[in-house]
Amino acid sequence: MTDPYQPYQPSNPTPPPPDPYQPPMPPMSAPMPPDPYAQPAYYQPSAYPYGYQPPRETEGLAIASLVVSCAAVLGICLYGFGALLGIVGAILGHVARSRIKHNGNNGAGMALAGIIVGWTISGIAVAAIAAIVIYGVAGGGFS
Repeated sequence: MTDPYQPYQPSNPTPPPPDPYQPPMPPMSAPMPPDPYAQPAYYQPSAYPYGYQPPRETEGLAIASLVVSCAAVLGICLYGFGALLGIVGAILGHVARSRIKHNGNNGAGMALAGIIVGWTISGIAVAAIAAIVIYGVAGGGFS
């Protein structure tokens, strides 16, 4: 049984007549000039035409690094808690940058920002804790 929705095709279609405006083929003994529009043999067409590349994922550790480092800015008021968060954020940023180098994901800027903010806040918190300890030991007292 045939599909009624298929278009009719004759059993012996005749080939179309040759194009009367096409120049005749040169004899086989004559050398063919090279085609100026031919692609080189090493050319492989891209799966993404016109230079389009699909968007890459953003590295999750880079986002986490920036979030934890920004939380360290708020945590600096909590007697050293900001220093711990800053160190964690900076370490996450270093790990994220290492992973970005290997897999090529996005997020290198966020990881770098997390490293900078994290180490800066850690340094400020350590300096503040040292100043408090020195002030307390040097005779200023906490009374």
